[in-house]
Parts: sequence; structure tokens; C-alpha cells
Amino acid sequence: MTFYIADEVPADMVAEESGPGAQNSPYQLRRKTLVPKRTACPTKSSMEGASTSTTENFGHRAKRARVSGKSQDLPAPAEQYLQEKLPDEVVLKIFSYLLEQDLCRAACVCKRFSELANDPILWKRLYMEVFEYTRPMMHPEPGKFFQINPEEYEHPNPWKESFQQLYKGAHVKPGFAEHFYSNPTRYKGRENMLYYDTIEDALGGVQEAHFDGLIFVHSGIYTDEWIYIESPITMIGAAPGKVADKVIIENTRDSTFVFMEGSEDAYVGYMTIRFNPDDKSAQHHNAHHCLEITVNCSPVIDHCIIRSTCTVGSAVCVSGQGACPTIKHCNISDCENVGLYITDHAQGIYEDNEISNNALAGIWVKNHGNPIIRRNHIHHGRDVGVFTFDHGMGYFESCNIHRNRIAGFEVKAYANPTVVRCEIHHGQTGGIYVHEKGRGQFLENKIYANNFAGVWITSNSDPTIRGNAIFNGNQGGVYIFGDGRGLIEENDIYGNALAGIQIRTNSCPIVRHNKIHDGQHGGIYVHEKGQGVIEENEVYSNTLAGVWVTTGSTPVLRRNRIHSGKQVGVYFYDNGHGILEDNDIYNHMYSGVQIRTGSNPKIRRNKIWGGQNGGILVYNSGLGYIEDNEIFDNAMAGVWIKTDSNPTLRRNKIHDGRDGGICIFNGGRGVLEENDIFRNAQAGVLISTNSHPILRKNRIFDGFAAGIEITNHATATLEGNQIFNNRFGGLFLASGVNVTMKDNKIMNNQDAIEKAVNRGQCLYKISSYTSYPMHDFYRCHTCNTTDRNAICVNCIKKCHQGHDVEFIRHDRFFCDCGAGTLSNPCTLAGEPTHDTDTLYDSAPPIESNTLQHN
Repeated sequence: MTFYIADEVPADMVAEESGPGAQNSPYQLRRKTLVPKRTACPTKSSMEGASTSTTENFGHRAKRARVSGKSQDLPAPAEQYLQEKLPDEVVLKIFSYLLEQDLCRAACVCKRFSELANDPILWKRLYMEVFEYTRPMMHPEPGKFFQINPEEYEHPNPWKESFQQLYKGAHVKPGFAEHFYSNPTRYKGRENMLYYDTIEDALGGVQEAHFDGLIFVHSGIYTDEWIYIESPITMIGAAPGKVADKVIIENTRDSTFVFMEGSEDAYVGYMTIRFNPDDKSAQHHNAHHCLEITVNCSPVIDHCIIRSTCTVGSAVCVSGQGACPTIKHCNISDCENVGLYITDHAQGIYEDNEISNNALAGIWVKNHGNPIIRRNHIHHGRDVGVFTFDHGMGYFESCNIHRNRIAGFEVKAYANPTVVRCEIHHGQTGGIYVHEKGRGQFLENKIYANNFAGVWITSNSDPTIRGNAIFNGNQGGVYIFGDGRGLIEENDIYGNALAGIQIRTNSCPIVRHNKIHDGQHGGIYVHEKGQGVIEENEVYSNTLAGVWVTTGSTPVLRRNRIHSGKQVGVYFYDNGHGILEDNDIYNHMYSGVQIRTGSNPKIRRNKIWGGQNGGILVYNSGLGYIEDNEIFDNAMAGVWIKTDSNPTLRRNKIHDGRDGGICIFNGGRGVLEENDIFRNAQAGVLISTNSHPILRKNRIFDGFAAGIEITNHATATLEGNQIFNNRFGGLFLASGVNVTMKDNKIMNNQDAIEKAVNRGQCLYKISSYTSYPMHDFYRCHTCNTTDRNAICVNCIKKCHQGHDVEFIRHDRFFCDCGAGTLSNPCTLAGEPTHDTDTLYDSAPPIESNTLQHN
């Protein structure tokens, strides 16, 4: 049976249908009474024109003879049969022998043919015959290709739509060109397709024919072709399955692809590009690469697999002013050199690439190279992940950089990249390494789980580290050493195995507005002459000290909140110095501040409260200027001074402590001037055990025990102090104590001890076992009291009347008789309170064991 396009129905067929014998036609009985509309397919010279089905231009029909008396045009029986009655399966079988333009013309015949001719299975067969893709490759605009799943695509026939978009092109299909050109009848209508055996021939043919520059490279391995691109051609792999795996272009002598001036809008995609020299290390391969992109060109490299086995150079080299490619969705891996090298003022956009397991850096940026690098996965490199050096720059955003053998990101020698919202993690050494005058901005990144520090800054480098999360490192968070600088601000630094921030060896960063918390070690560690301005940070819940300052370091710590630590808040030791001012230091398990072993900081205008072991502890020859601070609500003394320490305390307010105000013992010294010491639970100032401070112009008042107590062979110089309204009394001196006093005012104290003695009360009534009022105390040999027991004078007179008693000394104690710890009950006290031995001093502070954890 002959198939006719609607516009070409023979006249004799029409005549036969309308003649006298029409009623005897075998198709006569199958006619419908309603005549369907007929469509004509306009003749087009290309696929675009042939692909539309329209009902606007109807073909001219000859007049038909009337079958009856009624005026009615009837379709020809054969035509009607073909259009309406022939089964779909048969029509589809016929259509399967047509090429694309004939199929589009058939779609113009009628609505049924249009539906059948647009069957996706027909077009998929045609499409795969020409292009080989097992999924439609969409090409909606120049330089843009992507494959889609047909089931998920909104267009009803994506195979046909892709066919239209890819129709004009040259095909590199070795061995097929001869077959194509020797069968013109079979491939009639495919004048828009050219076939070549080599890529070089296709490049020449396309450029000479001005043929839209679209080249399909079909499945195969293409070796040692000379591919220099100087025009805006488009070259794309064409193969079933994973396209790039099936189309392999390889060179063993020269760069596999070279883009030169004139290739501004060129496109290469969906293929494997390899440089595989026989002599992999020879110096003459230094300038050879898989891809070489030179001055003034901006090609698009898309969905390519890029490999180089040469041990010098790089897999991709982008070099020179105006070199500005777009490289996206590529895999640059397993190379024996650098993966991507951008240098000499080159730029470009590099997005969504996989860069891994390269022998040298995954990416090099050098000599004013300034790329935009987004969403790349840079991992498992045998060297550094990204290396910017020698004035290299670049904008790196949302990259995942991990498990590289050296740092994830290295900056050196005046390089100045911007790194934003990247994840840099699980580096086998550190996360970010900035050295030898490197710079850079590292903003809002996640830096975690690196074997060494999350960020290293050294050798006069000065980066900005802002808004990052730096956490769970196997060593420290940020490590600044060897004259490093930098601005470290607004970071969240937590959960690191060593210090959150470490500053050493003459480094001087600015550290501000950070949260440094929950570290397994300390918060900030400044040592070996470290410096820096550390301000307005929140440092909390660290295992060791919130801040350490040691070995000649001189930082400035200002307006920080340092709190809730498991040891000391701020710890100065081994000649640690610096300035600590305007900070809030509170709620530590040990002291708020400790100063020891020659350290001499300036501590001023801080609020120090809630320490479980006191406010400030100065010991082991510690020094320091402690001025204008507010020290309050500490569980033990507000300030401890012991073991040959000699600080200066001026104009501090030390109040509402749950123990004493200031305790000086074990050879402690110090100058205490113009301090207000008030409302403390124990003595305002306790001086004990061979200590010798100078107290000058202090006000000691409203205490719940004594104003000043001096005991255990201590001495003191007291000048111009005011001591008033203290519960037990103003000044108490134990036996054997000699002090130098001048111009002190002791007035209006409550004198509760003296009053209790005069009333005949047991002193335990006013002290219980929490205070140690100073008065005469005795032993009772009759009751076998020990050296650790004390009995007040009224209990001696009343409870131990007639016993063999002995006066011991005038000193601090509470009465064991009234406490109920002796064999006979006290007749002066009320109900006995079980307690242990009397303590002659306030409980000693716990010294930090930070050093044990270094």
C-alpha cells in the first residue's frame, strides 16, 4: 500500500471516489457521516519548520459528486481508512520507517496522525539512532546542556524536543561518515547533519561551513589529535549511559585541549579528557595539560572527567589576562600533579566540580589569579586541598573540603582569598593554614574534626576569621604563633581537644566577639610572649582555665564574659602579664582569677563573682595590680594572698562574700589601699601565718564577723583605715602578734563577742561552727581535750568549773563545748551541733592544676 502525505493525494483517487461506481467501493460502508477536518503540513527546509502540526492552512480539495440528493462533501474512502480506521499499531509500524522530517510532515495530516507521529517511543528510537543518549540531552540556550529523566519532564515528548534543539550539528563518528554519504536516499532530509571520522576534521569543517559550530563526539577513544580551539564551537560527547565515560579524548605528547583567543563562547562537555605522556616526569611536559585555557577566552567546560598522569604541571591550567572559563560539574581527580591551576590574572567560574586524590594541591591560585569557586567537593588529596600563594586571590563559596593530607586550605606569600560558607574538615593536619604574610577572609565556614588546629596563623600573616564555627578539633581551634596576627571575631569555637584559641611567640591578633566554650582543655591560651587584644568574647564551660596567660605574655583582655568554667576563670602563671580590665568573671569551680610564680598583670574594673574557690588567688610569689574591681558573692575569700606573693590592691569593692573579704597567709604580703570591704560572712581582712601586708586607707565595715583579724605570728602595717559596724568587732590581734598602727578609726562596731562574754554566754551561740570569733580559749585536762579543741572562757567558768584547765592563747576559734563535741554537754548552749575539729584559718583555696594538663 502506498502512503501519501495529505497535500499529495492523487486526483484520480478523488475522481474514483466521486464517480458512479463510488457506491461499490469496498470502503463505502466504513464512511462516517461527519467529515473530519483535514490538516496540511507546510513544507519546511529544516526540522524546525517540519515539526509543527497546524490546522490553519487547509489543502484545496476537488469538487466531489453527490451521492444523494443532499449537498454533502464526503472524504475519499482510502484516505478515510488511513486516517481513521487503520489500527494504531499498523500506523506506528509505518511511522517507524520514517525519518524525522517525514514524521513531522505526517503529523500535519490529521489530528490522529499528529498524536501518533508524536509518540515518544518513535522519537526515542530516532533520537538514539542519531545521538546515542539514553536520556534526552536538553539544549535550551547556547552553552547550556543537561540530561533529564523523561518521566519527570513537563514536556510530553522530551525526545522530540531535544531532537529539535540538537538538530543542526556535525558528528564525529569514526567509520560512519562513509556509510552516511554513500546512502543519500536513506538519509534524505538530514542535510543539517555532517559526519566526520576525526575531531580535527570536524573542527575544520564546521569552521569553514559556518555551521553553528555544534559538534557531537560519539563513543570511542580519540588519541593524539591536535585540538586547538580558536572559535566559539560547541563540542559535546554523545554516547549511551554515562556519556563522559564512553567518549575519551587523550593526548600523549601535547596538551589535549588548548583554548586560544577567539574561543570566547566555546563549549566542551560530557567527555573524558586525558593527558597521558609516555615520559610522565620529563621537564618538557611542564607546559602541557589536559586543558589549557589562555588569554582572552572564556569557554564552558561541563560534565567532563579530567585526568593527567604527568607528574609536573597541572591537569587544568587557566593562565593570562582575560582567561575566564566556566568549569562546572567536572571531575578532576586521580591526577599525578595539581588538579586546577589558575594564575597570571586569570579568573573564571568553577562550580560543582569533584576534585579529589590529586598528588599535589586540588586547586592552586597564584599571581593575581582571581577565580570564583563555588560548591566544589575537594577531598582526599595527597597534598593540600586548596593552595593560594604569591598574591593569589579568589572567592570560594560553599565548597566541601575534607580529608586532605595537609591543610584543607593554605594561604601564603601575600595571597588574599575570600572563603565563605565552606566546610573544611577531617584534614590530616589542620583545617586552614595561613603563613608567610598570607592574608584572606574566612567567613561563616564550618571548620571541624581536623587532626591539628582548625586554623593556623603564623609568620606575619594577617587574615580575617569571622563568623565561623570551629569545633571538635583533635587539637586546638585557632592557633596563632610565630609573629602571627589576624582578626578573629564572631566565631563559635567549641569542643576542641586543646585550647579554643592559642596565641604564642610574639603573635598579636585581635580576638573579639567570639564564643569559646565547652572545650576539653582551656578557652584561650597565651604563652611564650604572646600578645593580642582579646575583647568582648564569651568564654565559658571549658574543662581547664577560661584564659591562661604565661611565660612573658602580655595580652589585653577587655570586656569579656568569662564564666562557668570547670577550673579557673583567668590564670596568670610563670611570668604571665598583661591587662585584664572591664571583664565579667563569674561562676567558676575554682577562683575567678589566679596569679602565681612571678606573674604581674594589671587587673582593673572587673566584676568577679560566684567563684567556688574565691574571687582572686595570688600565690607562689605572684604579683599584680588589682584596682577598681568589684569582687563579690564568692564561696570563699574575695581575695587570697599567700606564699610570698606581693600584689597591690587599690580601690576595689570586696563585698557579700560567703567567707572572708581578704585572706593573707603563709608569708603573703601586699599593699591594700583605699578598698571598700563590706558585708562579708567572715573577717573583712584575715592576716595569718607569718604574713606582713600593708593596709592603708581602707574602709572595712558591715561585716558579719570581725573587721580585721591578725593571727599565727603574722604582722601588719595599718594606716588610716576605717573599721566600723562589724558584728564581732573592729580589730582582733591574736597572742604574739605585733602590728604597726597609725591614724586608724575603729568605731561603732557591734562587739558581739565582748557582749556575749560579758553576758556569760557560750561563744558558740554567736558563731556556731561557721565563724571563728577571736577571744581567749582554753583546754580542759579533766575532759581530755586535744590540741585541736578549744573552750571559751564562759564555758570554762560554768561547764568546766573545778576542772583542771589551761589557757592556750587569744586567737580565732569556735567553742567545742558549745558545739557538743566534748564528752560532757554544755550547760550554756542550746541543742548541741555535731561537728568536727575547730579550724583556725578559713579553708585554704584550691590551686589550679592547669599545668598538669599541658
